[in-house]
Amino acid sequence: MLIRVTSSSVLHSISHGLCPYFDPNRVINTFGHICPHPTHTKRAAKKLSGSTEPVRLVLQRSFQQIMPGQKIETGHTDTIHDVSMDYYGKRVASASSDATIRIAGVTAGSNSHPLAILTGHNGPVWQVAWAHPKFGSVLASCSYDGSVIVWREGNLNEWTQAYTFTDHKSSVNSIAWAPHELGLCLACGSSDGSITVQTARSDGGWDTSRIDRAHPTGVTSVTWAPSMAPGALIGSGVFDPIQKLASGGYDNLVKVWKLTDGLWKMDCFPALEMHSDLVRDVAWAPNLGLPKSTIASCSQDGTVVVWTVGKEGDQWKGVVLNDFKAPVWRVSWSLTGNLLGVAAGDNNVTLWKEAVDGEWQQVTTVE
Repeated sequence: MLIRVTSSSVLHSISHGLCPYFDPNRVINTFGHICPHPTHTKRAAKKLSGSTEPVRLVLQRSFQQIMPGQKIETGHTDTIHDVSMDYYGKRVASASSDATIRIAGVTAGSNSHPLAILTGHNGPVWQVAWAHPKFGSVLASCSYDGSVIVWREGNLNEWTQAYTFTDHKSSVNSIAWAPHELGLCLACGSSDGSITVQTARSDGGWDTSRIDRAHPTGVTSVTWAPSMAPGALIGSGVFDPIQKLASGGYDNLVKVWKLTDGLWKMDCFPALEMHSDLVRDVAWAPNLGLPKSTIASCSQDGTVVVWTVGKEGDQWKGVVLNDFKAPVWRVSWSLTGNLLGVAAGDNNVTLWKEAVDGEWQQVTTVE
């Protein structure tokens, strides 16, 4: 199986069938839990990969010029669900159903090399996420076993579990680090319907805040808003960083949350509803202080919706970017927020850009 990553845009995509989310009306995979796609069964997964050989990653270096992919033999023995490149694009971490996280070094024009294998979860690992390097070499992972682990590198390639959070009652499907201006802060979305936010203290401990029943039927994805408020660049004065989250769920909804007086409260009324099936991913675009906020969401129904809002208190408006006629697994913005990558069930990654008339146009396809 192949996974393609564009490190220049922090875009990562998951190939067909590699989604961690479950639906009671769909098949059960080899780990005994509900899975949304038949490729998660052992037979179908073997059919998809063609063999039981180690899964490979493909790194794609540029949006503008599609270059030959660099293949990485990860050593994973089961399906890869997520990959994440570090801030400098030198290392890639991968999460797999074999319950491990593997880290490989990536150097342009040369072979990749394995660096570390992290073990600590007791089930499939759904996602991995690197923290900003101002906090050191820190990686987070979440698993079907309901745990979230924060890993810290001490000596070169020697990793330890700095923190383990096990309060969720079901699979933790998604994790996301907050903008570094907010500190070392991790959001976690779970099948138990809740979102938790873990914040590191200066004494080495962690504080937890919770959004109960964020999506009562289960949370599939979480994403942070930029810390700079919309319009900050064209305003005057000093702006305090904002703390907002967006989430997607099995209820087909996208919701926005804001931390106010120490409590997380819903910040969009009503919830954002344009999908007809579960929301697989949400991604908040960098705004660089421009006067609008933008969120992309994708769904099992095959659509991608781009949501925008102007000033605080206005209603979010959604536009269907495209109907891909197949489940859409992931959406990811470029660092400048003007390119959107979409990974769909047709095994393609497409790149989209908003034209001056507001219409979204496909720029290219990574096949």
